[in-house]
Amino acid sequence: MTTTKDSPSLEILVREPEGFLIWTGPPFSNGQPNIKLERVPCTNVTFSEDGSRIMVMKSDCVISIYDCGSFKEIRSFQVPNVAAANLSPCGTYLQTFQKSSTPQEKNVILWNTETGDAVYHVFQKNMTKATWPSIRFSSDEAVACRMATNEIQFFDTSDFPKGILYRLRIPGVAAFELSKAPGSHVAAFVPESKGSPGSVQIYACEKDLQSQPLARKSFFRCSSVQLSWNRGSTGLVVVVQSDVDKTNRSYYGESKLNYLTTDGAHEGLVPLRKEGPVHDVQWSYSGSEFAVVYGFMPACATLFDKKCKPLLELGSGPYNTIRWNPKGRFLCLAGFGNLPGDMAFWDYIDKKQLGTTRAECSVTSEWSPDGRYFMTATTAPRLQVDNCIKIFHHNGSLFFKKMFDKLFQAEWKPQSPDMFGDITELIKSVDSLKVAEAKPQGAGSATKKAAPSNPPATKPAAYRPPHAKQAATVQAELFGESSTQEMSKNALKNKKKREKQKEKKAAEAAAGGT
Repeated sequence: MTTTKDSPSLEILVREPEGFLIWTGPPFSNGQPNIKLERVPCTNVTFSEDGSRIMVMKSDCVISIYDCGSFKEIRSFQVPNVAAANLSPCGTYLQTFQKSSTPQEKNVILWNTETGDAVYHVFQKNMTKATWPSIRFSSDEAVACRMATNEIQFFDTSDFPKGILYRLRIPGVAAFELSKAPGSHVAAFVPESKGSPGSVQIYACEKDLQSQPLARKSFFRCSSVQLSWNRGSTGLVVVVQSDVDKTNRSYYGESKLNYLTTDGAHEGLVPLRKEGPVHDVQWSYSGSEFAVVYGFMPACATLFDKKCKPLLELGSGPYNTIRWNPKGRFLCLAGFGNLPGDMAFWDYIDKKQLGTTRAECSVTSEWSPDGRYFMTATTAPRLQVDNCIKIFHHNGSLFFKKMFDKLFQAEWKPQSPDMFGDITELIKSVDSLKVAEAKPQGAGSATKKAAPSNPPATKPAAYRPPHAKQAATVQAELFGESSTQEMSKNALKNKKKREKQKEKKAAEAAAGGT
C-alpha cells in the first residue's frame, strides 16, 4: 500500500494567452504555487490519459509531444491545415485531422510519437463529437477500433500498418463507446429509422464472441445518447436525449436514464424519484456505484449501486453537476452554468454533508488525483471577466484563489489515485501541516503578519439608481421608523421643518379646544 510519504506531488496546468505553464500542486510551502515548467507558447495543450505525456499545439501547425517526467520535448510534427489532434491514453500515438478537399485524400493520420512515423491513414468526411477521435483506444492501448458506415473496425495496436484486423457489422450505427479499463466491450447506438425504434447494444471486443449482442435496450423518441462505461467494464449508463418534450414541460426536450450490464442482468430504466431532465451522471473510481443529478429544479441527487438500487439520497437544490472523488469517499454536488454556483460536499462513507460554499461562474471543476482538493476555474472564451482559479479542501473550505486577466485552461495533471496513500491519512497530513503553519503566528512573535500576495476580491456593490439612494430614509419615514443611515443636510433640515409644523398645528389645536 502506498504511504503518504511515498505519494507523488500534484501538478496543475495553467494556460493563458501567452502560453501554458506547470505549477506545483498543493499543499503550497509559502501559500503560493511554484513554477515547475516555464511558459511555453501554444494554442492548445492536452495531457494523455495516464499523465505521462503532453501534447502542445502551436500556431504554425506544429504539434510537439513532451515527456511529463522531465518536461523535455520528445518529438515534433509539422501537420499542415490541422484542425484537431488527439493523444492516445498512454501517449504512444498522435491522431490528427486535416481539412480535406477530396475523398482520395486520407486526412486522418495516426503517428507513432516515439519514431515520428505515420502508421495509419484514413479518410473522414467531417469531425463531430460522435466521430472524433476517429480511432478509440482502451486505457492500456491493448484494443483500438473506429466507426465506419454500418460497422466498427478493429485493429492490431502493435501493427497498425497491417490495417483492419476484423469488422463488427452493425447496420445504421451512429455512435459508439469502447470500454476503457479493460477494453473488453463496445457499446453502439443505432438511431430510429423508418418507424423502428432506436437502440443501444453491447458487444464483446473479441471476434469469436461477436455473433450476438450481450445486452440491448430499445427506445423511441431518441435524438442522441451519452454512453458512460464503469471501471471494470461491467456496466453502462445511457442518457437518452430527445429534442422534443411531448409534455411541453421543458424547452430543451426530455431525457431518460438507462442502465445495461454486460451479463444481461439489467436492461432498463434507472428508477428516479423525480420527473425532469438528467443533468449529470458519474461513476465512482471503483466502478461499483454511480451518482445522478436529475429532475426539474430544485434537482435531486441519488447514488446507486451496480444492481441499480438506491444507496444514498443527497437531497435537492440548485444543482446540475456531480463530481466523485477519485478515492471514492467524497462527492461534490454543484450548480454551474446558468446556476449560481452552489456547492455541497458529502462524505459517502459516513453519509453526511461536510460543508457548503459557492464558486460563481465556474466553467470547469475537478477533484485532484489524490482526492484532497477540488479545483474550479472561470475561463475564457466562455467568460471574459473575473477569470480565476479556486482550490477548495475536501470539506468545501477555500484553500487558494488566484485571479487572471484572461485564463483559457486549468486542470490537474492526470495521475492514478492508486499512487497516493489512503484518503484518511492524506487528510490528516494536510491538517497537521495547517497546525504547523499556524503555530509561529500564534506564538506572540513581534513580526507582522504578511499580507497575502493575492487577497480575495471584494464583491462589487449592487448598482442603485439615483432616485433610490434615499430609499431607506423614505421607507423609515413612511413606517415611522428611525433611519439607520446618516441623513443628508437637506433631509435633516426638511425633517426639522416638518417637526416644527407639527408642533405649531398641535399648539393651535390645543388653543382652539380651550
